[in-house]
Amino acid sequence: MNEPHRRLNQLTGEWVLVSPHRTARPWQGQVESTAPANRPAYDPTCYLCPGNTRARGTTTPEYASTYVFDNDFAALLPDSADRPLDIAGLLVAEPERGICRVVCFDPRHDLTLGGMPQPSIRRVVDTWTEQYVELGDIPWVHYVQIFENRGAMMGASNPHPHGQIWANERIPNEPAKELSRQRSFAADRGTCLLCDYLETEFGEDARIVISNDHFVALVPFWAVWPFEVLVVPRRHGQSLPDLSPDERDGLADMLGEVARRYDRLFGIEFPYSMGLHQSPTDGAPYPEIHMHVHYYPPLLRSATVRKFMVGYELLGQPQRDFTPEAAAVRLREVTT
Repeated sequence: MNEPHRRLNQLTGEWVLVSPHRTARPWQGQVESTAPANRPAYDPTCYLCPGNTRARGTTTPEYASTYVFDNDFAALLPDSADRPLDIAGLLVAEPERGICRVVCFDPRHDLTLGGMPQPSIRRVVDTWTEQYVELGDIPWVHYVQIFENRGAMMGASNPHPHGQIWANERIPNEPAKELSRQRSFAADRGTCLLCDYLETEFGEDARIVISNDHFVALVPFWAVWPFEVLVVPRRHGQSLPDLSPDERDGLADMLGEVARRYDRLFGIEFPYSMGLHQSPTDGAPYPEIHMHVHYYPPLLRSATVRKFMVGYELLGQPQRDFTPEAAAVRLREVTT
């Protein structure tokens, strides 16, 4: 499709406007090796490096692999004295409890997921799984959101390799929309939305970037961000604990592979927001859920040309010029 059209995001039910005619030709930007980060393996001023003091006086221990701690400046708190607000059914608010944690991926300050060896990334996957179970077992925690903001452009205040986990009392907006769509699809067709979608993508063979025995990385048909990637397990499963040891290895391989392709395509430490969507932890069954990983990167053509939601996108609907098919080709051609 080379003329303006819109594509339905099957996971949210929202439309994306695509305008491929606005790009005269596919981007022919240079592909090069990742630029040196120029960061030391240990930074005495970094509060995430082993042995250093954090902002509120707590000492980060001498950890050797991953390290998890409660965020010193948490956006959610486990206790709230506020009461619900409802004025004429128009001014409505309610308290929201939560727990925010930081996950240090590695003690070395100069690494990223793309530069870490597979066993180290596997330890990150195992840590995520342990945290999902631990936080999800708290009776009032109903959703565990695991994510990584990489790069100052994406709001990461520290370059040390780390991510975050927010455990919410209620299911947040985006996973709630995806849950609704997956549930409706299963009710209508009796099958899994993402299982069927993967089968369709393999038949199309236009947007798949890379796959291994257990996971597939692709640019989704409905992608909004220029080099957005969706990572989906081949086998249906609701959450990280459902993954076998081999599948955890496959996820670790895929996380490293996607990060390296981003870095080498642009020749920089590529910024993105990445997060896992999986089953809520409220004790209810969610057989229709198929866990997956979203990558949302803002760069369009270079380190200085970015994608923002402005104008029509804020007031109407998301829009993109660079098609998912073209993005998949660029990512697929990268040599890692």
